[in-house]
Amino acid sequence: MGTLYSIGEVLIDFIPLQKGQALKDVVSFERAPGGAPANVAAAIAKLGGRSKMITKLGADAFGDFLLEKLEETGVDTSHIIRTNEANTGLAFVSLREDGERDFSFYRKPSADLLLTADEVDNSIFETGDILHFCSVDLVDSPMKQAHVKAIQSAKESGALISFDPNVRLPLWDSSDACRETILEFIPKAHIVKISDEELTFITGIENEDKAIASLFFGDVQTVIYTKGAAGATLYVQDITIDSNGYSVDVQDTTGAGDAFIGALLYRLMEADTSQQTLQHVLICDGQSILSFANAAGAITTTGKGAISSLPSKKQIDDIIKIR
Repeated sequence: MGTLYSIGEVLIDFIPLQKGQALKDVVSFERAPGGAPANVAAAIAKLGGRSKMITKLGADAFGDFLLEKLEETGVDTSHIIRTNEANTGLAFVSLREDGERDFSFYRKPSADLLLTADEVDNSIFETGDILHFCSVDLVDSPMKQAHVKAIQSAKESGALISFDPNVRLPLWDSSDACRETILEFIPKAHIVKISDEELTFITGIENEDKAIASLFFGDVQTVIYTKGAAGATLYVQDITIDSNGYSVDVQDTTGAGDAFIGALLYRLMEADTSQQTLQHVLICDGQSILSFANAAGAITTTGKGAISSLPSKKQIDDIIKIR
């Protein structure tokens, strides 16, 4: 198997101990390691794959905590740089009764945004690897240029590129800036994961089929459309593959989408998927891959926090057998 490289934010999620309260009314929180790219790297590691994180953390206690948790999960942290120029990012979360979330971020800037293009090692990527990224760290910063270099280097080395926009509007100066940047980076990816909550915002198109079709430009070979508890749909060439979700007792949806895409990318690496074989693998085994990814996402919602709730391969196999 290749290696999953994840670039972007690693931060602390402060999860409320009370559900159903607005963030301003939450009295107490518990800390949990988070950040979507880090969650995906951790998902791969917990499934038994190789993953490495590319980012920058503050030289502070929260940075120490995150390094420790990633290493405990099995994520290679050798490409994480520490800095005194900014603190590690924080996110405070409130949970509705259905487990959905609201966020308040503290990073102006956080350490991750200070990673520069010069600090990205362009010799690390190989055919069979996957580079995964999200949009949170694509705001105007040195980290955006670090993404550009990493994507170009990984692609030239034969690696697959995976993009989950994972829209977080409070982190942007405007919704237009967020949308324009996401549309700038979509054609750089081979794999695009997008949720039902993001599709119209990103594309500006109300019709679902037309909106999905509009995402196939540049290097995009497949779009994975996620619909929460309703499951997901895979689009590749003229083929559409559907997979239903799993019924579970939802506690916290934080990290569910990251668990989903992490599990999907793990299965692609397990099949030694390359830029040339991606569509063939998905057409032949897409149903099984989607079912595996849906199970991973569902299991993650049954716990609190992202990384601590990510499932093992056995847990996924067990829930699939029950269905």
